[in-house]
Amino acid sequence: MALLNYFPDWLLVHGPGFLMALPLLMAAVTALLPNKRIGWISTFIVTAILTVTAFGIALYNIEVGTFIYKMGGWAPPHGISLYIDALNAPLVLLVALMAFITVIYALPATIAEIKPNKRAPFYAAFLLCIAGLLGMVVTGDAFNVFVFLEVSSISTYTLVAMGAARDRRALSAAYNYLILGSIGATFFVIGIGFLYMETGTLNMADMARILADLDGGSRVAKVAFGFIIIGLGLKLAMFPLHTWLPGAYAHSPTPVTAFLASTATKAALYLLLRFTFFVFDPSFAYVADVLMFVLVGLGVIGMLFASLTAIFQTDVRRMLAFSSVAQVGYMLLGIGIATTASVAAGYLHILNHAIIKGGLFLALGAMWYRFGITRMEDFRGLGKTMPLTMGAFTISGLSLIGVPFTAGFVSKINLAGAAADAGWWWAVGVIMLTSILALVYIGRLLLIAYFQSPPEVDGAVVKRNEAPLAMLIPIWTLAILSIVIGIESDLIVEASVRAAELLLGAG
Repeated sequence: MALLNYFPDWLLVHGPGFLMALPLLMAAVTALLPNKRIGWISTFIVTAILTVTAFGIALYNIEVGTFIYKMGGWAPPHGISLYIDALNAPLVLLVALMAFITVIYALPATIAEIKPNKRAPFYAAFLLCIAGLLGMVVTGDAFNVFVFLEVSSISTYTLVAMGAARDRRALSAAYNYLILGSIGATFFVIGIGFLYMETGTLNMADMARILADLDGGSRVAKVAFGFIIIGLGLKLAMFPLHTWLPGAYAHSPTPVTAFLASTATKAALYLLLRFTFFVFDPSFAYVADVLMFVLVGLGVIGMLFASLTAIFQTDVRRMLAFSSVAQVGYMLLGIGIATTASVAAGYLHILNHAIIKGGLFLALGAMWYRFGITRMEDFRGLGKTMPLTMGAFTISGLSLIGVPFTAGFVSKINLAGAAADAGWWWAVGVIMLTSILALVYIGRLLLIAYFQSPPEVDGAVVKRNEAPLAMLIPIWTLAILSIVIGIESDLIVEASVRAAELLLGAG
């Protein structure tokens, strides 16, 4: 591939380790920087380098396939290894790209939402969160998954709490997230412990080989799988383990909300795929039962419950938060059907929803930046007072509904097609019903913004007051990307199919 010629060989060879090491090291440096503007510049440069590196790694994966980076030169399974394959290469690029976009947006946003003396620690915690997410995605060692899961989680609790400068409820949201996140991590590490008892190794590929030889293993392996599913279910906000998410999304600083909505639950869903289809196997009876009755059952209930709850929200941030719980249900439905087409559709929705929800939360944050509004009734006439911001919000909102020529439509039509091919026509009906419910809560907001008059202040109508350029660029980048995917989806659909084929052994 010609583009690979522009990347130095060392970057492609050592890229997986570099992705984790750079933000970890720079987080410590950024925390000590005395100038808050230098902290932003440092984070901007780091995320730009990470995005370029992730892009090169994704291209390299397409060219050569799966490749393994041996930490310290120790070969697996005895040494810790990093894997880049068709499943995690798109996620690596997603995390890096969303981090870069969020940092651009954060330049004005942090001035409004983060106290001056906390901005350097904010960027340091943000870099730690990036390092943790990238580490979760690329590591081939099960215990290191837990380590990086905790690195990302602890930094996330801090980032959520920093929203207290704007809304004191961020402190209780961060505490709730801390408690439930710690419970989830505990369940997960207990599951890893049981897996180690059963297999005698922590290398995930070696675990998979041993479990296959044992035809799924004993009751120890079954208990391990149960603990892992519950632990990851808490992290990815699977219904009814989602109670931490609405508060965390609603009261965090806007850049944090947008980044978490785009990456944190997506990384946890990646781990669910990795353990369910790679370490374990759907051919094991207990795995098949969990896919059928737990993931599909709770996914569908979450789709319906969260969509209905979103309709009755008066705070737009909470509305979008419950919408995220519903969208996780779509992904779980695709994973639970467990065909190549359905898993590809679920994986595709992981990528597309990150772009959609990131754009929505960034646009919402710009509205708060200008007018301090988050309640539905305060969006009157916003199509006239902030036409560019509201235009991008509208595009992302239509994509969330699943309107044709948007990324959301591509995800939903693929998922509905996969369900129909599997004979799950009732699931097609659920997808259509929840899309109609999304039309209700997004459509209500659009009606208020475009068909009601702007409010009056001191007898005068509020004049046009658009978001700053540093906010508009990221917002419109994601909105345009949603349309591009909706019109020309071959590349991202092909990436999703490659990931599904890897998981199900068809490729």
